[in-house]
Amino acid sequence: MLKNRGIVLVLAGFLVSLSMLYGINIDAEASTRKEYLDSLSAGITDILDPSAGADDEKAIEELTQLVEAAAAAAAEKSDLVMADVQVALNVRAEATEESDKVGLLYKDCGGRILERKDGWTKIKSGELVGWASDEYLLFDEKAEALANEVGNLIATIETETLRIRTEPNTDSEIYALIAQDEDLEIVEVIDDNWISVDYEGQLGYVSAEYVSVDFHIDEGETIEAIKKREEEEKKRKLTENQGAVAAGEDDLKLLASLIYCEAGSETYNGQLAVGAVVMNRVRSAAYPNSIYSVIYSSGQFTPAMSGKVARVYNNNKIPDGCYQAAQAAINGETNVGGATHFRRAGNHDGLVIDNQVFW
Repeated sequence: MLKNRGIVLVLAGFLVSLSMLYGINIDAEASTRKEYLDSLSAGITDILDPSAGADDEKAIEELTQLVEAAAAAAAEKSDLVMADVQVALNVRAEATEESDKVGLLYKDCGGRILERKDGWTKIKSGELVGWASDEYLLFDEKAEALANEVGNLIATIETETLRIRTEPNTDSEIYALIAQDEDLEIVEVIDDNWISVDYEGQLGYVSAEYVSVDFHIDEGETIEAIKKREEEEKKRKLTENQGAVAAGEDDLKLLASLIYCEAGSETYNGQLAVGAVVMNRVRSAAYPNSIYSVIYSSGQFTPAMSGKVARVYNNNKIPDGCYQAAQAAINGETNVGGATHFRRAGNHDGLVIDNQVFW
């Protein structure tokens, strides 16, 4: 009896390790990750009969040795690695501190061991492949424990579109349709038919028939991916709506006049940028709070001081594009973020649009 229990525990622990390391899919009858892991242990009882008699003693002993040997071999060959840092660690092209940085492995991220030498480990984490110092990595049982703590069960959509419902039945309302290959974080596996998921902060339900379930650990990021993300974030901030400002027809016409004077020969982007600078000043506590006062502030816009803006305003020949750019800027649109200055490009750092630089 005791030996059978020992075999059960060894097999259970062995299968749990394999499920964590090699992504064994969850049993549809398990409702949570813990129950899933527990179900592996329970399943062993179907293999070994606790009531086995003395005649089975030798067979059980041999099986015990085989399982222990397999478990030891699996532990020795464990290729899981986890970051042991507060923020992120550098992953390098070669196993030296002087080598070029190829990416970052963040806190609670993991990967697979490709090679180890001289206190360094070559890892693969998503698209990131490179060397990291062993000083900042976790291996074997410690890596598995952290992975189990921070990992998530993820449902991947395997049909063209899948309905996320408000309740676990086909008569309930639909939150949304999710495209194939999209991922959703699992909250609970309800039964063979339904899985609850986190959908934009709300509890939703999807059919278990049309998803695959895997254990997911966050991955590192390559330098190329980091640069791309930063550029996209920079672009997003440059074009993030700044908020509309109440303005009348006279304000619109005045701003369009200034845009024509400052950027009449520029593209629409250049014209919008000038309008955005004026409106950014209107919103700023450092400047007057009206379009007229900003444009006619002493020493700010040369065309306003010279009388050119007034002449353009009065001759009623302002191009439609300048009006369009003025209205967009008043509505909060911008392509220069919160910039409040511009001048001819060439003698100031900043964002260059057409022939002018903005900062």
